[in-house]
Amino acid sequence: MNTLPPWETRDLPAPPPFSARNLFRVIGPGAILLATSIGGGEWLVGPAMGVQYGQGMLWIATVAIVLQVLFNLEAVRYTLYTGEPIVTGFMRLRPGPKFWAPFYALLCVVQLGLPALAAGSATTVFATFAGRMPSGDDSGALALVTYGIIASAFVLLLFGDTIERTLEYVSWTMVVYIFGFLTLVNVFFVPAGHWGSTLVGFFSVGTLPSGIDLTLVGALAASAASGGVGNLAISNWFRDKGFGMGAHAGAISSATSAKVRTVAPTGSVFRIDGASLRRWKQWLKYVHADQIWLWAVGCFVGMYLNVNLATSVVPAGTDLSQIGAGAYQAEYMAQNLWTGFWFLALLNGFWVLFSTHLGNTEILVRMTTDILWAGSPGVRGLVRNHVRTLYYALFLLFTVWSAYVVRWGTAMELMKWLGNIAGLVLAISSVQLLLVNTRLLPKELQPPLWRKLALVACAVGYGSLFVAVVGSLLS
Repeated sequence: MNTLPPWETRDLPAPPPFSARNLFRVIGPGAILLATSIGGGEWLVGPAMGVQYGQGMLWIATVAIVLQVLFNLEAVRYTLYTGEPIVTGFMRLRPGPKFWAPFYALLCVVQLGLPALAAGSATTVFATFAGRMPSGDDSGALALVTYGIIASAFVLLLFGDTIERTLEYVSWTMVVYIFGFLTLVNVFFVPAGHWGSTLVGFFSVGTLPSGIDLTLVGALAASAASGGVGNLAISNWFRDKGFGMGAHAGAISSATSAKVRTVAPTGSVFRIDGASLRRWKQWLKYVHADQIWLWAVGCFVGMYLNVNLATSVVPAGTDLSQIGAGAYQAEYMAQNLWTGFWFLALLNGFWVLFSTHLGNTEILVRMTTDILWAGSPGVRGLVRNHVRTLYYALFLLFTVWSAYVVRWGTAMELMKWLGNIAGLVLAISSVQLLLVNTRLLPKELQPPLWRKLALVACAVGYGSLFVAVVGSLLS
């Protein structure tokens, strides 16, 4: 039969008592997604939009962040109840896993199969040590650095206990440096009056100027937060972190972990009673703290600081599709403020771009691993039920593929592709998420009406924008 096995029934584990100390011990998936988000939307697309078309376009980012945080919360709702990633829930809908498993695996590859930011990371490394931005004569050296960046992402995730935990530690480190640097340079070098005009732009909801690049609009609407497959992957990390019924599901061990963990291909659910509902509400407190106060607020602040700096440094109307805001900022600050900013700004740019490359690579590998693991008994048999064998085989395959295709376009060109495909993924998966959480969850755990309407708005908004972008490219 073309269906997944039914859930077992087990007890919902109790979360740690909600306190400030436990809060920082428990949350973490939001930090991973924040480190992944900040390279595309906040570092590349947002500054390009703000400089070329004005800060008034930033309301697109505000709408995107609000819609996507509600999407994420609904995806995690399913995982808390079942211990399954949300795409496994999609595979429980008709026509079943034989259709939805290859469908979502293909979407993952189409969106994230081009490593948009690996070459950008390599450019910052080259410029840091060469003292200048690379030219056409440096293509050979730049390619070697790019291959090193791609390989380092693979090596980094060989270590630790679980892959989620390693990625979480790395992401916290990157986020602290990135936000610390951006805050300092904004405080000391951006005029006070400019802060207000940038902030107003985030809430100036209005029309789009005539002749605007719709591919850039689509990319901003998706990548201002996370976009598409990244929004789906948040539930996979919550599963591995052990939130709710994810505590019974297991996690993917790293290659060097002495403890070989397994991952249940299907999840388990809990009985609805007073005790389980109290625990459910306590788990939701941690989820809300992670997704609203860490991830969503972090996306907003990251976008604000990057755009605020870019629009104060780069002349209005400049096309940053080839230059890149980070390179321009580094050169400007080194020439006009302090030469040491060349190194510091490029180091910040490296962490921004590398964190996104690392996160996007892990998202692609993790999503395809979990899709194949849940949807194909044949694949589980092929790897002898060792999930990390499947994970690292796919990771190695993608690493080789990345080295081949990374030079197919500039970071901005690839980000436009990534962002607009992400919009399509959000449009499709919003509808399925609404179906899953209203058909498969008990009435007591289903989202309220306004959350359901938010998913409808997400589907309509991103679907309409994707159609408009395709229309503009064909016209």
